[in-house]
Amino acid sequence: MVRTLRYYWIAARGYRFTPWRSPYIQWRLETFLGKEAANLDARKFFQLSWRYRDQLQRFVDWAAQRRRVQRRHA
Repeated sequence: MVRTLRYYWIAARGYRFTPWRSPYIQWRLETFLGKEAANLDARKFFQLSWRYRDQLQRFVDWAAQRRRVQRRHA
């Protein structure tokens, strides 16, 4: 859960109270889900986030692992 919040805090910069308006988060969801994530609004954002929560958690775990590796090699 902490990793998810950390990723969200970084990814939603400037859009923390309206993440469905973030160009980065829109792009990330469209890349992951395709047409299902087009035309995001608040309701659709939360529905998709809940429906795909397991896959999103795996992505966040992977991103945290990549971040740790980058820090070791920097």
